[in-house]
Amino acid sequence: MKKGNIQPYLFFGGRCGEALEFYRQALGAQVIFQMQFKDSPEPASPGMLPPGWENKIMHASFTIGETALMASDGCGAPQPFEGFSLHLSMPKEADAKQAFAALAENGEVQMPLQKTFWSPCFGKVTDRFGIGWMISVEA
Repeated sequence: MKKGNIQPYLFFGGRCGEALEFYRQALGAQVIFQMQFKDSPEPASPGMLPPGWENKIMHASFTIGETALMASDGCGAPQPFEGFSLHLSMPKEADAKQAFAALAENGEVQMPLQKTFWSPCFGKVTDRFGIGWMISVEA
């Protein structure tokens, strides 16, 4: 059996464009592809989308470092991000501090950056979109 790849797909409940711009500024994310619902070759089924969502993002792919992620506004109300965190491994402590501070802006710190037995600098934060992040410096 061939093994597949796992790629996170994040649904932002109407805030995908804002999230992509935030990650671009905070983490240097690069948007590879983006399509609005109005540009889909197949229109959404009647009643599938809230009124006015034609300009929302149907699908986007972006990278942070070498990691590829996918994202969308979804089809309506935001869903909570629960049961996972994204881990961001940084080469230097200064990079980790900068990324952590950016993600913590209008977010919530669960564990401030600190030395642990597995990393010289590790912390946990939930960003303004509800995404949990674990930031560490490579040991």
